[in-house]
Amino acid sequence: MKTHVKALVVGGGAVGCGVAYHLAKAGWGTLLVERDELTSGSTWHAAGLLPLFNMSYATTHIHKYSVDFYKSLEAETGLNAGFAVVGNLRMAQTDERMDEYMLYSSVAETAGVYHEFLTPAQMKDRWPLLRTDDLKGALFHPQDGYINPADVTQAMAKGARQHGAEIARKLQVNAYRWTGSEWVVTLERMVDKGGNLVGSGEEIEIHAEHVVTCTGNHAQRTARLLGIKIPAIPVEHQFIVTEPDPALVKWRAEGNSEHPVLRDADAKWYVREERGGWILGPYERNAPARFSYDVPESFRADLFQLDLERIEEEYMSMIHRLPSSEEVGLKDDFNGPICYTPDGNPLVGPAPGLRNMWLAEGFSFGITAAGGTGYYLAQLMTQGEAEIDMASLDPKRYGSWMTTEYAARKNEECYEHVFILHHPDEERAACRPLRTAPNYDRQIAAGAQMGQVNGWERPNYYGPLDAPASFDHDSRSFRRGAWWDYAKSEAAAIRETAGLIDATAFTKHLVRGPGATAFLDRFTCNKLPKTGRINLTYALTKAGTTRTEYTIVRLGEDEYYLISAGAWTDYDGDFLRQSIEDFRTEGGEYVECHDITTQWGVFALAGPNARAILAEIVKDAQPETVLSNKRFPWLSMRNIELGMCPVRAVRVAYTGELGWELHHPIEMSRYLWDLLIKAGEKHDLKLVGARAQNWLRQEKSYRAFGNELGRDATPQEAGLDRFIDLSKDFTGKSAMLDTGIRSKCVTLLIDGPADADPWGKEALLLNDEKVGRLTSGGYSVAFGQQIGMGYVRPDLAEPGTRLKVKMFLKEWDAVVTEDSPYDPTNARIRIDG
Repeated sequence: MKTHVKALVVGGGAVGCGVAYHLAKAGWGTLLVERDELTSGSTWHAAGLLPLFNMSYATTHIHKYSVDFYKSLEAETGLNAGFAVVGNLRMAQTDERMDEYMLYSSVAETAGVYHEFLTPAQMKDRWPLLRTDDLKGALFHPQDGYINPADVTQAMAKGARQHGAEIARKLQVNAYRWTGSEWVVTLERMVDKGGNLVGSGEEIEIHAEHVVTCTGNHAQRTARLLGIKIPAIPVEHQFIVTEPDPALVKWRAEGNSEHPVLRDADAKWYVREERGGWILGPYERNAPARFSYDVPESFRADLFQLDLERIEEEYMSMIHRLPSSEEVGLKDDFNGPICYTPDGNPLVGPAPGLRNMWLAEGFSFGITAAGGTGYYLAQLMTQGEAEIDMASLDPKRYGSWMTTEYAARKNEECYEHVFILHHPDEERAACRPLRTAPNYDRQIAAGAQMGQVNGWERPNYYGPLDAPASFDHDSRSFRRGAWWDYAKSEAAAIRETAGLIDATAFTKHLVRGPGATAFLDRFTCNKLPKTGRINLTYALTKAGTTRTEYTIVRLGEDEYYLISAGAWTDYDGDFLRQSIEDFRTEGGEYVECHDITTQWGVFALAGPNARAILAEIVKDAQPETVLSNKRFPWLSMRNIELGMCPVRAVRVAYTGELGWELHHPIEMSRYLWDLLIKAGEKHDLKLVGARAQNWLRQEKSYRAFGNELGRDATPQEAGLDRFIDLSKDFTGKSAMLDTGIRSKCVTLLIDGPADADPWGKEALLLNDEKVGRLTSGGYSVAFGQQIGMGYVRPDLAEPGTRLKVKMFLKEWDAVVTEDSPYDPTNARIRIDG
């Protein structure tokens, strides 16, 4: 066995073998080690389903790649991966479920995933064993199905060996040590003893430039060895196998093809054929998390005791849907651990705080994702970036505040929600509230309906004061929910009078030191602001795409206050710290970086009356001029006093109106909140949530990170040329210029349906051809119609270009507008007073 390799993959399940295959194919010398046997983790008891359905753009691409890749493995390796391409039928009992499928249809169309819609009558004609009289319809993927997990894993393992990889079994990782240039990984040879797998005492050291952990159920042990947090904890998943069903046996004997994988999402189960019988896999309530801290040494390819009472409701609903199964007995049962994460997406990408350490953990659909994860992760590792934006899967989307208890409870919730309607305005209740700004109780009392971002509670909108506890849950919809009128009223207030938004969740970093200016000048693509001024700027990847958006406030000659998206605190902080390390290694002067997110509260006050409200409470020797354009111009920062609260006021507004961000010591938040509310009473101040703000920023064409901004597009493609200083050198500049313009970000006004707005997942069409996709969507109070932002072919980015937006299977007129269709000259933002 080699002891010096380019890449070490830890874990021999489907995901690990998929990663090893693609790294080896990319030309990297690769070693995979497995503590037991290949497939001995969750892979061995997986049902092997390959659902293409997913609402995430990135995950849809991963699943699609896997399905296509698995079909090619036999030709390459000579091993049959056991892929039964029977299709996948997702049934809908309600109109709401059909709305979900129609929204998914747009995601699938943008990713090139073929699908069909079927009526109940069409289903009954094709599969007469199904009861369809109470269904509304179904979504059908004819190109997927199920696969034998062990066979596909062994096929990928053989392919990896054919590309030069080495695979070693019965080796457990006991320690990781980073030398500054490579990882030294201590392995212990494992032996069978009395049915258990135990250490032999024989140790081997492997030197690896890169390490990828694919340790599945053992993720918590991996986290401890690395000194990091990994919110991947298994949850029990049961499935049962029935005896042969005579009706099914007869159906197949008559020459009929196998049923597709059946999913009754409203009943929370999947069913597929298995040797004349059925496999039922439910996603029931109260499935417990397991192995929150460790997998017992005695647990190998083992299972838990079945809990049939827990799945009784789902079992009875299978009988309802497949009446012939009522008299069929149970043949076999499985209850094993399957890893989850709090949001259901896997953790794929660089480990927080570590160099050349990569995670591929937390796969609840590991068989489906294994091939695609290997493909895109190998791109990240060998090319610097993947062809799709992988930020939504990045392990650092969870901050250091996360605990084991949080992960376990949220993972249980995620399991239960596999088949729950996934409204785009969905907010899940488990483990909340947890992170709260000081004004949380005041906002709740004012009718705030909260959302969660990076653990923080923040108002999405302010509903009725007498709203029942279920108001927000009952308001959710794929169309305009009951919250819509409240958000519309809030957006109108900012355009007409004034609104107050709690933006405390913003990420805030302090960067200072003698090397700070030189570092930030290279780190970001725009000119640095002068002291007391601000600039919007971008940090790029080495591939020239957008890594992070920052508002930089220059506090002094070598002191800067960086503001970025609240959802990405650890993601941004890790990138900053590692970039500073690189700068120092290359000879740069000392720079220090501090995460001060939780030290500063932020209120955004915006609207035509914003200046008048602040004038009521500002304390200054010349209060009549302190807020004027002369003393406090647009895009500047001033230290002011509001009542007794010292405020770092920044004259900028994400809503595109006259406004200020009021950064203040967080311990004074309640005092300042009350002061602003009282001062705003006679100026028609309204409390405003995140949904209205999202609509308003689209009227100004303000790009949002994770939507328009990401690692699959350059700042030039995003239309941010005015924030790029090509006269200086900055990280990613050459790659950005070499990339050119593949697509262009645009804003569109849409004549859509009367009861719905786009969500930012929809396809853009021209003459029935897909020419782009929306990345954001909503409603414009200024124009009285739907609005969206997205990417199109460069030749279609000119204002006035007419396109179509696909919503609810219909095409709706859309026109490309000029950038910032609302107040394009920024006259309202710059207004003096």
